Amino acid sequence: MFSGIVEEAATVVALEKDKGNLHLSLKCSFTPELKIDQSVAHNGVCLTVVRKEGEVYTVTAIQETLEKSNLGKLKVGDKVNLERSMIMNGRLDGHIVQGHVDQTAECLEVKEADGSWYYTFRYDIDKEKAAQGYMTVEKGSVCVNGVSLTVVNSRDDRFSVAIIPYTYEFTNFHQIQPGTLVNLEFDILGKYISRLMALK
Repeated sequence: MFSGIVEEAATVVALEKDKGNLHLSLKCSFTPELKIDQSVAHNGVCLTVVRKEGEVYTVTAIQETLEKSNLGKLKVGDKVNLERSMIMNGRLDGHIVQGHVDQTAECLEVKEADGSWYYTFRYDIDKEKAAQGYMTVEKGSVCVNGVSLTVVNSRDDRFSVAIIPYTYEFTNFHQIQPGTLVNLEFDILGKYISRLMALK
């Protein structure tokens, strides 16, 4: 369980294909604090630490994860948003994030707005999935590359988010440009409510 508050943008230092899997090695400041089998969100994808050495640790993404997320498009040197799992006696600063990416979205536009930025994303809409809560709503929560954000200008297949300078600098949002694919996780509360409504 995560909150969508990114701790660090780590650097990819190695990528290794292993049949349908991808081993990702990343360098980050809190690697010495990690434990083998610990869950860490990578651009919003929950992955398990399988190896660590010094400031570098390794996780493995399976084929299904690579198909649903942007992790398979990473290159050495890319930045990845990281968040360790929530401590249950801590504050929930973002929203409830599971680390289960639903799909990717394409960045359509980045617009500077006097010190902040507006990003617009488009995703493939499926009416059946939308009826189950796989959609955005105005002023609702959405997780983009592991970052908990508030939706503005929600439409059927697209939405925008406002990014403050801190988020722009300390996450990989400064690398996102038109055409970039990002990971989306829709709000789990919306999914449960939609499911309950469908059962009535």
